[in-house]
Amino acid sequence: MDQRERPSPHEIRRAQQDNPKIREHDLAARLGISEAELVAAHCGLGAIRIEPRVNDLLTGLEAVGEVVAHTRNESAVHEKIGVYDKVVTGNKHALVLGDDIDLRIFPKVWAHGFAVEKRNGNDISRSLQFFDAAGKAMHKVQLGPASNLDSYQKLVAELESSNQEPIVVFKASGANDDAEVPDQAATVEDLREYWSQLTDVHQFFDMLKTLKLSRREAVRMVGEDYAWALDKDAIGAMVQQAAEDEMPIMCFVGNRGCIQIHSGPIKWVKTIWPWINVLDETFHLHLGTHHIREVWAVRKPTKNGHVTSLEAYGADGKMIIQFYGKRHEGEGEREDWRFLAETLPRIPGPTAA
Repeated sequence: MDQRERPSPHEIRRAQQDNPKIREHDLAARLGISEAELVAAHCGLGAIRIEPRVNDLLTGLEAVGEVVAHTRNESAVHEKIGVYDKVVTGNKHALVLGDDIDLRIFPKVWAHGFAVEKRNGNDISRSLQFFDAAGKAMHKVQLGPASNLDSYQKLVAELESSNQEPIVVFKASGANDDAEVPDQAATVEDLREYWSQLTDVHQFFDMLKTLKLSRREAVRMVGEDYAWALDKDAIGAMVQQAAEDEMPIMCFVGNRGCIQIHSGPIKWVKTIWPWINVLDETFHLHLGTHHIREVWAVRKPTKNGHVTSLEAYGADGKMIIQFYGKRHEGEGEREDWRFLAETLPRIPGPTAA
């Protein structure tokens, strides 16, 4: 759809008024527009365009106090309640390393930002929302009852853009933005040699980049001593068991611009097919299992012994969600997590094409 065929800001606002119970992400898809366009249509009418200056945002958010950090992809929504503290700024990578809010941010991907107010009777909800150049949501910050409104308003004023047009000029995702690297860019022998020499899980991405492999192709190629395919119901079984055992886990959900991490036990799991929902006091997860096409248990060597992750992939080959047993740098893997991961039902693994 070119720009002339897209609904006008007025038409977008009318559609939202006519469908008040539909989530913005879903309504945008129904209208054939990006979520950023839907939000931008309200500039001057509840939305203020702000500059996506990630470092200024992160350093200003601590004073806002307790908020909800929200990161999603097409299949999983990850929410953490806490404070943006222990911030590490950077142009290529920025970090939030707080006890509750734990983020890995890629600032160059963030292209559009908005401060949004919504009124429902006497109630007002406030949030900061950030999108990539194609209008996909990268990260959102939702204020709560304990948030400092004065600090929030000061931060919005500091980030306010001179451009308050209700239309987003955007570029569609390029063909190579999220495309998988061509299959078999390296041999199995090359991959296994590099893999066996890993000493830290953070070296994994560099290995993939060096060998010109996507993550999914690597786990498919490497062999069952390092990665094995699991039944698609394995994620649900793991989440239920971890909750029953009060086992501390790490849960990663991300997109091109942000990865959000939960570390700790989970308690209240509610499954309403096809969604697995974790509804704890400071952590909410909503995982659409109908989008899962492959689940893998992946074993990575480290200097403290190997660690095991569970990874779910969608039909497009992208990772939806990843889990580890909670551990600190320099510690070995939890035995209860390793046992759980290694006893989940396996299936014969697909082979690389």
